[in-house]
Amino acid sequence: MSYKKLDELNLNLDAYSHALAILGVDEATIMPEGGGNARANAISTLAAISHKNATAPEISDWIKQAQNSSLTHDQATGVNELKRLYEQNVCLSADFVGKKTQTSMNCEQLWRRLRPTGDWKAFAPALKEVVEIARQEAKIRADASGLLPYDALIEQYDPGTRMAHIDPVFSTLKEFLKDFLPKALLKQEIRHKNKPLSPLNGPFEIKHQRALGMAAMKQLGFDFSHGRLDTSHHPFCGGVPSDVRITTRYETDDFLPALMGILHETGHAQYEQGLSQKNSHWPHNKARGMGLHESQSLFVEMQISRSPMFWEWAFDLVSQHLGKKVLAGFDVEDILAHVNLVSPGFIRVDADEVTYPLHVILRYELERDLISGEIEVEDIPQAWHE
Repeated sequence: MSYKKLDELNLNLDAYSHALAILGVDEATIMPEGGGNARANAISTLAAISHKNATAPEISDWIKQAQNSSLTHDQATGVNELKRLYEQNVCLSADFVGKKTQTSMNCEQLWRRLRPTGDWKAFAPALKEVVEIARQEAKIRADASGLLPYDALIEQYDPGTRMAHIDPVFSTLKEFLKDFLPKALLKQEIRHKNKPLSPLNGPFEIKHQRALGMAAMKQLGFDFSHGRLDTSHHPFCGGVPSDVRITTRYETDDFLPALMGILHETGHAQYEQGLSQKNSHWPHNKARGMGLHESQSLFVEMQISRSPMFWEWAFDLVSQHLGKKVLAGFDVEDILAHVNLVSPGFIRVDADEVTYPLHVILRYELERDLISGEIEVEDIPQAWHE
């Protein structure tokens, strides 16, 4: 009986998650700007209700009773994972979750409005509110779990991973890349002197770029009966396994950023679409964490999509959708020179294979130090440039 109650609970929580996911995708893609406040209120209210249901006191008894009953291996695994999540989240109130969601959405909507002008001063107060909420959450979770505050937050995204695991790996990688990057740039400069980088023959109409992206998605195995491609300010993969939404953004003078973004998000989508459909409302049958998730997206983007074999196939696909003149005079080596171009920049999603890890390390260090209080929001511009 207790397992049945937990099964019904997970069905209800899964329905809330489904609604929140699709509302969130719509908000980031096609919702008119004027609907922002009402949508933030709706999503934060639903998030609070869902959290209240997920942390109800009686759930603890149901879990204990279920664990003492006769369960299959799969059922026992599901109950254990539900227990882990329950114990993690019961420390937060529904009101806190609602406030956190509202604050985050307000900040993101402001970011979209200010992104074209880069008005940091106008954005900083909203980000400061987000950081304050995150610090509060970190302390609450740390007090309840015995973990360090930032570790308690990492646990929500990549279970079992700790700063003690990350710091030495990132430190070694950062030192290597600081030495390797100048060498790679010098070697690239010499190569370009011998064979200059051929310019791409744009402009590239967005509708044709979208068709190209969808053709690549299909060939990689994306199931369009359970997902779609949209446009957003920042590429992402959202939705639910039965309705996976991925997005990209387009530049008319270069088709590669949008295409590589689509390929990256397709890696995320394939992980979601490949999850078990049996008892999919139970937490142990959902995505395990962002570490595994990102491994799939980066495998598609960095390993598959930057390889000679991929472009031997994709070369004709680009010509088919963007026109033969786009790659007129090009061969596979010419396009690979663009795809694998090492070019330090500020935008992580546009980064190459060499500089991408440095983007991740920088953001990790800033976030870690913000949560610990070592730096404040006002310090971010200086810390970013150090």
